[in-house]
Amino acid sequence: MALSWNEIKDRALKFTNEWKDESRERAEKDTFWNDFFNVFGITRRRLATFEEPVKKLNNNFGFIDLFWKGTLLVEHKSKGRDLDAAFEQATDYFHGIKEHELPKYILVSDFERFKLYDLEENETHEFPLTEFHKNIKLFGFIAGYQKKSFKEEDPVNIKAAELMGKLHDKLEESGYEGHPLEVFLVRLLFALFADDTGIFEKDTFKEFIDVKTHEDGSDLGALLAQFFQTLNTPREKRSKNLDEHLNSFPYVNGKLFEEPLPITSFNSRMREILLECSSLNWGKISPAIFGSMFQSVMDPQERRNLGAHYTSEKNILKLIKPLFLDGLWEEFHKVKGNSKKLNEFHHHLGSLKFLDPACGCGNFLIITYRELRLLELEVLKKLYGTQQVTGIDQILHLNVDNFYGIEYDEFPARIAEVAMWLMDHQMNLLVSETFGQYYARLPLRKGATILNSNAVRVDWETVVPKTELSFILGNPPFYGYSLQTKEQKEDMKLVFAGFKGAGVLDYVTSWYLKAAKYIQNTPIKAAFVSTNSIVQGEQTAILWNSLFNTFNIQIHFAHQTFRWTNEARGNAAVYCVIVGFANFDTNDKYIYEYEDIKGEPHEIKAKNINAYLVDAPNVFIDKRTKPLCDVSPMVKGSQPTDGGNLLLDEEEKDELIAKNPLSEKYIKPFISAHEFLHNKKRYCLWLTDISAHELRSMPLVLERISKVKEMRLASSKASTKKWADFPTLFTENRQPKNSFILVPRHSSENRRYIPMGFFSSENIIGDSCSAIDKASLYEFGILTSIMHMAWVKYTCGRIKSDFRYSNTIVYNNYPWPKGPSEKNKKSVEEKAQKVLAVRASFPESSLADLYDPLTMPPALVKAHQALDKAVDLCYRPQPFPNETGRIEFLFSLYNEYTMPLLGKLPKA
Repeated sequence: MALSWNEIKDRALKFTNEWKDESRERAEKDTFWNDFFNVFGITRRRLATFEEPVKKLNNNFGFIDLFWKGTLLVEHKSKGRDLDAAFEQATDYFHGIKEHELPKYILVSDFERFKLYDLEENETHEFPLTEFHKNIKLFGFIAGYQKKSFKEEDPVNIKAAELMGKLHDKLEESGYEGHPLEVFLVRLLFALFADDTGIFEKDTFKEFIDVKTHEDGSDLGALLAQFFQTLNTPREKRSKNLDEHLNSFPYVNGKLFEEPLPITSFNSRMREILLECSSLNWGKISPAIFGSMFQSVMDPQERRNLGAHYTSEKNILKLIKPLFLDGLWEEFHKVKGNSKKLNEFHHHLGSLKFLDPACGCGNFLIITYRELRLLELEVLKKLYGTQQVTGIDQILHLNVDNFYGIEYDEFPARIAEVAMWLMDHQMNLLVSETFGQYYARLPLRKGATILNSNAVRVDWETVVPKTELSFILGNPPFYGYSLQTKEQKEDMKLVFAGFKGAGVLDYVTSWYLKAAKYIQNTPIKAAFVSTNSIVQGEQTAILWNSLFNTFNIQIHFAHQTFRWTNEARGNAAVYCVIVGFANFDTNDKYIYEYEDIKGEPHEIKAKNINAYLVDAPNVFIDKRTKPLCDVSPMVKGSQPTDGGNLLLDEEEKDELIAKNPLSEKYIKPFISAHEFLHNKKRYCLWLTDISAHELRSMPLVLERISKVKEMRLASSKASTKKWADFPTLFTENRQPKNSFILVPRHSSENRRYIPMGFFSSENIIGDSCSAIDKASLYEFGILTSIMHMAWVKYTCGRIKSDFRYSNTIVYNNYPWPKGPSEKNKKSVEEKAQKVLAVRASFPESSLADLYDPLTMPPALVKAHQALDKAVDLCYRPQPFPNETGRIEFLFSLYNEYTMPLLGKLPKA
């Protein structure tokens, strides 16, 4: 068992006093270092060797004064010698040391001075022998105490996961696979952490592999099986003849080592990989981060994006702080001066229970537990100060058995259990350091409850009764409806039975509905990370109308759309929201708004948070077949379904006219979103009025028509097959009869405005666009304003992060200005015409270039700003301070327009 810091400090002071006044000769170097290691309760002979021979870069042999493989190299000099030169000499030995045996620290000394080099952190500490006891914590790595400065992308996390991946592959190649392999790797994970964090005596597991097994690895599998059995056996029940090294390991229990496993077969390379793993500093690896990385090693595809799949601590804190942590800290600061109330608060902390019903490797549970333990530590400091406590186990109220998870895959479920124990141990070390007593919960008697099951189908009350639970949290799987597996689609049908339109919902919505049902008539608060699609477009009304009106769900806090990402290799960004909710209302509602979705949010107190995560009335934007206001209808463009045979590029058009001149009168400009935005030209055969005689006279056109018929007949869709009888026509013809406004159905999120344009009916509009027939300049001005864009951002569906503009959701529900004056309408028309004029002054530039934020001409920016002001005045005389003000106004106006018995609606 590791010594407490108080014991180590006492020994360090004794060591200093024994050596500071005496004149010691070089012959006593062994005694000096034996006494040095004894300060930490470590037997030097077990860990380190004197005069270790090693070949240097010049091929000459040198002798390392003291070498603890993989951890520490000591170079000792006579009094007064140059310690910098000693450091250079120490690094000269690196050439002859195996990579996994390279030290993390170099310590040089001359009996009177110490100079410690931390090679991983690139730090140097120098002090005289007389101050050794004051600097004792620099040597925590010897006793098993580690500095906790986890970095999400620390190379040691990735290196560890990659090495475990290699070992996984080698074991699988040898025929060791499936459940036994997963359990085996999780056990190794525990042992590697234990070896560096004080659960085991420092490096005993590493030494066990290095010293007790053959280099060819032939006996390693059998000895590991014996090692696992030993950890599962109380000391008093172990064989009297058990190897002394094995018997030094503690009894762990916790069912982690209970299940008998088939014995693995190792070879020399597999043994070498395990030694490389054990040489890493596992005390620096965060269980929260490494768990997900470790899971990803099981899938070679995912391993290429190692690190892309974990949830960063920063993003986890975005959820848990407003859900419960901020409130607990606030309460702590209120009661910390009153010992009675502080004791009550401490008991309250110990009573809180948490469920993550899609826990993966336990990231949310682990970070939650860590943050609560840090808060508890502050409570303990206030309650006990510097006084001696009788037993740390008597003053701790928090333990991992108050944490529950549900996880579909077995491997991450088992990782989550172990990772919770590891975090518990790391926090126990922190308490040990604070109160000067070493404390470890061994044997393991309590653990987190992680159910390996399908959370969508299992009754959550069988995991933890809702009368006992405090909070639900997590990051359920996102999958959009088109990406769901057959089983997931069946899950959705089961959860949303009887829900109209539920087939378009993301998979994550199952957790929202399950949670809403579970928390009925309870004080439980819940929060999930989700894709932003559940608060945009058609999904919003389908999901939230039911949650609000059937289950009385109230949103307490929300992070509006932000970019969920980390710096892992090849990581793709996901656009997320966080929604915190309960079955009761509160006056403390907060919206976290992002001016830059890649940046930090600012907090806004809200009166109400609606389904679009805006401080506005609870409105639901359902699909609407006709516009809410009296404006021109919008329709989707025409669809050829032709296999490309009715479409022509510039060269094909010229060739066709040259060979079949009559075809010219049937060729019209064809405009899709791509052509419109990028200033490209394409054409189509528009044969709605062609006679059979004319068609016969154009063999090349006839050839194309024949291919259209073949393509449609070959289709698996019955509706397409029917259109084979009409090969000259588009399958969907919605071509406007008059001049129209073209609106691309998809547009980049980066554009401040969706580019729109006027066209005559001679231009055939494709189905990647929508058209507003007989539209006016006033309508164009309103639609190309920042006011309309605010509505688009909150109600529009998305493809990834780009806008997916629909007539039924966005346009038909848009609340147009209420009774604008003719003066204001005329102003909008003038400013809209100016926008068109400025665009026309850049004939060589595409709309994609003109509306790119980086290349948008100043003249166009100013023209749009003038238009924005004119549009704002149509809504109200007062200016809008920001986008939030605009969308709140629009939702209130929408609510007014849709109230029953309302009179005449606005007309464009």
